[in-house]
Amino acid sequence: MKSTAKNTLTVDDLTIWSNMKEGDENAFSLLFKKYYAELVRYGNSLCAFDDKVQDCVQDVFTDVWIYRKSVSEDIVVKAYLLSCVRKRIAKLYQKDKIFRHVSTIDTLKFLFDFSIEHQLISDETTATKVLHLNTLLNNLPSRQREALYLRYHQGLSVDQIAEMLDVNYQSANNLIFRAIQKLRKDWKKNLSILLLLSSQFT
Repeated sequence: MKSTAKNTLTVDDLTIWSNMKEGDENAFSLLFKKYYAELVRYGNSLCAFDDKVQDCVQDVFTDVWIYRKSVSEDIVVKAYLLSCVRKRIAKLYQKDKIFRHVSTIDTLKFLFDFSIEHQLISDETTATKVLHLNTLLNNLPSRQREALYLRYHQGLSVDQIAEMLDVNYQSANNLIFRAIQKLRKDWKKNLSILLLLSSQFT
């Protein structure tokens, strides 16, 4: 059994994952500490019930540990965990009575609000422009917002986004492209502000 005495800042995902698959409880603990809060934040963008989201995320980690030997070693760990959370919440919507008016997770409104910390912008004019851009981002169709979130906030590739959203590559690419096109159409200001905002998500 391998030892993982290092912390999450010095051990890469694939090393943690490989050690975890071999039954290293320290590696599993590192994985949990590294991604739990981030997975809860993503879950909260799909479900407004925080306690249920936390249950879903904990269930994902439980399944990861129980079925660790059967899961591929050649994966992108973050993308895999995000996808598992999305699927777990989809199951929640299908079976839980409080969601009886929702047929599938794809009919939900993506709840994440794009924003940028005001203290990061010293220029008041720029801050005002960014607030306006935030509004445009948050008014995008739900699927486009989620695609942008996964691309720029989580750093996933288009292939990974397509797999998460259960669409083909071209459809995922179209979601991102159309969102950016709409922003460019409605956003008449300097493109550098858009790049500034995007840089805060990566």
